[in-house]
Amino acid sequence: MIRAIIFDLDGTLVDTEPLHFKCFSEVLAGEGIELDEKDYFARLIGYSDRECFSVVLAEHQRAVTRATIDSLVARKAVRYMEMIHGEDLFYPAAQEFVRQCALRFPLVLATGTLRAEAETILRHAALRELFLEVVSAEDVERSKPAPDSFVAALDHLRRLPQFESVQAAECLVIEDTAAGVEAARAAGMKVLAIAHTSSAHALAKADLIRPSLAETDLEETLQRLAD
Repeated sequence: MIRAIIFDLDGTLVDTEPLHFKCFSEVLAGEGIELDEKDYFARLIGYSDRECFSVVLAEHQRAVTRATIDSLVARKAVRYMEMIHGEDLFYPAAQEFVRQCALRFPLVLATGTLRAEAETILRHAALRELFLEVVSAEDVERSKPAPDSFVAALDHLRRLPQFESVQAAECLVIEDTAAGVEAARAAGMKVLAIAHTSSAHALAKADLIRPSLAETDLEETLQRLAD
C-alpha cells in the first residue's frame, strides 16, 4: 500500500532539462569546453550541477578543485534563475496531478537541482505548500543514481509523528530518468517512470511507465501497484 509520494522535479514536473543543458553549455563554453547535447541527455542528465561540472572538467583534463566547481555552479545558477523567472515550465496536467496526489498523500520533493531553483519553480505555481519538504542538491553528498535524496526524503517524512511509521516500500517515487529509477529502487521504493525525457526502454526497471503525466491516472496507478 502506498502511503507517501516523492516527486522528482526537472523532467518530471517541469520541462527544464533543455534549460539546464543551455546553462551548462554557456558556462562551459567560457572555459573553452563544448558540451555535446546528445551526450548530456544520454549520460549527464541525472547529475547534480557539481557532479556534472566535475565529470566534464576531468574528461577534458582540467583541474577539478572545490573553488573551480563552486565558481561554475554559481555562474550556472545565476543564468538558470534568469531563464526560469516568471516562466510557466510545468508539463501539461502536472500541476493538477500534484494537487490530486496532495489530497491523499504526504508529498516530498527530491531533486538534484539547487534549493533556490526548486523553491522558485514551486512557489511560482503556488505548489510549494503542498510539499512537506524539499530535498535538494545541497542536502545530499551523492546525487542519483545513489539513493541518498530518497532516503533523506523518507527521513524528513518520518520526523512528523503522523508519518513516523511509513516504510520505504510504502513510498511511490515519480521520476523521469534511468538514474532516478535506479536511485528509487536502491532506496527500496516503488517507481512510476514518466517518459518525458527518456525512452520507455531506458526506464524499464520502473514498476510502471507512462508516456506523460497527462496520460497518468492516479487511481489506476495505485491499483496496478497494489496487484
